[in-house]
Formats: sequence, structure tokens, C-alpha cells
Amino acid sequence: MTRLGTGIGWRPEIAEDIARLPGIDWVEVVAENVCPGHVPDALLRLRERGTTVVPHGVSLGLGGAERPDPERLTALAERAEALGSPLVTEHIAFVRAGGPLTGSPALEAGHLLPVPRTRDALDVLCENVAIAQAALPVPLALENIAALISWPGEEMTEGQFLAELVERAGVRLLIDVANLHTNHVNRGEDPAEALDELPTSAIAYVHVAGGVERDGVWHDSHAHPVTQPVLDVLAELCARTTPPGVLLERDEDFPAAEELAGELAAIRAVTAAGVTATDAAVPKRGTDGGGIPATDAARERLARAQNELLSALVAGGPAPEGFDRQRLGVQSRALTVKRSGVVAKVAPELPEILGDGYRRAFEGYADGRPMTGGYRRDAMAFVEHLLAADDVRDAATRRGLTLWWQERSGPAPLSPHPLARFARRARLVLTGG
Repeated sequence: MTRLGTGIGWRPEIAEDIARLPGIDWVEVVAENVCPGHVPDALLRLRERGTTVVPHGVSLGLGGAERPDPERLTALAERAEALGSPLVTEHIAFVRAGGPLTGSPALEAGHLLPVPRTRDALDVLCENVAIAQAALPVPLALENIAALISWPGEEMTEGQFLAELVERAGVRLLIDVANLHTNHVNRGEDPAEALDELPTSAIAYVHVAGGVERDGVWHDSHAHPVTQPVLDVLAELCARTTPPGVLLERDEDFPAAEELAGELAAIRAVTAAGVTATDAAVPKRGTDGGGIPATDAARERLARAQNELLSALVAGGPAPEGFDRQRLGVQSRALTVKRSGVVAKVAPELPEILGDGYRRAFEGYADGRPMTGGYRRDAMAFVEHLLAADDVRDAATRRGLTLWWQERSGPAPLSPHPLARFARRARLVLTGG
């Protein structure tokens, strides 16, 4: 098992701070945000200093009913090799539904959604993990996720589900103690009970992150300071084992470097106070799905269930039987808010063009219109909707949206050269476009 030490999630916004923070042994980077041939210079400099870099995937959807996409697996493998990583990580989640297994349109969640803790879901997950591990050049570790909703009719606790996954698939675990706390608040699950049931020898590393509670719901925001209850869960884990690595995650509303350093110091203090435990041998890497391949019937049952849930969350479908309707509403709104925020990041010109009306306009567009591709495609579809619906009355705003769309559509992208963009704008003005 690779000893990682204390790390932080690498984000471009805090790259310079990370380079100056003392005691950073390793960093984790969102795999989909790194291109193997164009690794950011700041990340390359960290590697040159001997800092370990671990790619953390968010789009495989190994808990989904479909088998893993070979192209996504290839991309994750390329990033591991480009970064010289000792392992890669992903999530126990599904991120899309529909498609061939259900004979319905494909839907994208744009978010990590929980899989039901059932035999069907475990069989599918184990086989998907085996496929992924066979395609990756380094070991795979999977993260437990935070959730706002619970599946009805679950057959295992979180700890039991993870323990059997490790036993059958030989996969390692990335334990997120903030997610354990989130599920304690939102789903009434005891973190200590989950930790008691975990095979601690399988832990590759640990995530620590901040969040916020609103109206009795804990939001795993990664945009707030780490709270004491999350550190308490970390202490519970460290009382049972010495994790090979612990990493601080922060994705938005980045604080000053001094605040990040303080959170890292608090994490180090908790891990240092833990009892050094002797773990059993690390599970062997599985390659056969645990010897019990998922049946087509299990995949089809899981596909129907996940499609019904995602349809209710993003496409205005009816609430599946057994789910808490109020909590589904909370999750649906959270997905829309996240979708709006990510589109604003990948297309920052749109909030500038639309001003204060961006959020309202996007929510109107998203209502009953699920994502069917990535966020960049979603941004294009949003603008197409606004222009086709003729809802934009202000002429300058409409021209801005038209120009934005034209620059990103067509058989070839517009040249980034300033003269090309000036010529396009001039042509639009002359033609009234």
C-alpha cells in the first residue's frame, strides 16, 4: 500500500498557494480536468519536486447499469500514466441512466448519485469494477459518496456493502469522512457503525471536506471550512487504523492560504493522535468480478430503477414508489443549482451577457430539460433555447447570445486570434445578426 501522507485537492485557482504550502506530500486532481498532453505547468512543477499526483475521476459511473465506457477508461488510464500516479480513484455512484437497457432517452445527472445497496447493484458494480481494473495500469480505489436521498428496500448497510465489494472485487477504498457525516445528517446512518464494518486494510486514502447544514439537510459543498463533526469522524477512523493518506478537498470559495494551512494542521493533529493499528493484508486486486458476473436481468432491473429515479430528478417524471417526495424535491433543486453553476464556469460569458437574469433563465430552461451530454453541450442547448423561444427582448443581450453561439457552432471553431473575432463581430453588426 502506497504511503501518501497529507495532501490537498489541486485546483487551478489555488495552484500557487499549494506550491507554497508546507508539508504537502501529494495532490489529487480531477481526472477529467487534465489533458495528458497539456498538463498545467504548476502541476508539472509539483511533480518535478517529487509530489505524488493522483487522478480522481468523476464520470465513469461504475455504479450504473451499463458496463463502463471503454473510451472513458482509456482516458483515465492515460492520465494515470501521464502523471506517473501510483493509483487512480473513482466513485461508487451512477451518473447517467436510460439508453439501450431501458429503450428510453439517455439522461445525464451531472452529479454523483447513490446506488441502491442491493444484491443486483452489488453484482453489477463488482463486474464493472473488474472491467475497469483490467483496463487501468495502476490499482483502483473507490469512494463512498454523500447523498440526500435513500433508496427504499435496501438489503445492506453502507459498511456491509463496501466490505462485500472489497471481498469480491479486490478493490481498494477511498473513504470520505465528510460523506459519512453527510449521510449521518441526511439519512440517519451512524458513521461509527459504518467504520466498524469496513475492511480497514483496503483503505487507500481518506478525504476530508467542508459543508453546510440548511433546514436540517447537510450539503456537501466543498466550499466551506471543515467542521468539527467531520474531524470527529476522521478521529473515529484513525482510532481504528492509520490511513495511508489524508487529503483536504476544496472546490469553491477558496480561502486564503493561511486558512488552508490551518485546516491541514487540524487534519494532521487528528491523524497524529490516532492509534497506530496493525491491519490485515491488503486485499488482492480482483479481475473477475468476484466470480459472480452480473446477469443481464440484474442490469436491466437496475437500469429501470435508476432511470425512474433520474427521470424524477431531472426530467419531471413521477416519483418512484418508496422514495421520500420532499427529499426528492430537495435533490432535484440541488441538481439544478449545481448544473447552473457548472455551466457558468464552463461558459463564463453567459452570466456576463445575461447579468442578474442568468440564474432565472437557466432554471427555466432546465425545468423538464435534462442533460443529454456534457456541460459544454448543455451551455449550447441553453442558448439555443433562449434564442428559439424569443424570450430575450433586449437587443444587445440577444446579439451577445447570438455571437456567443455562432463562435462555438458550425463545422470549424472560430480562430482565437483577436482579428478573427473582431471581423466576426463587425459582420454581425453589419448584418444585424
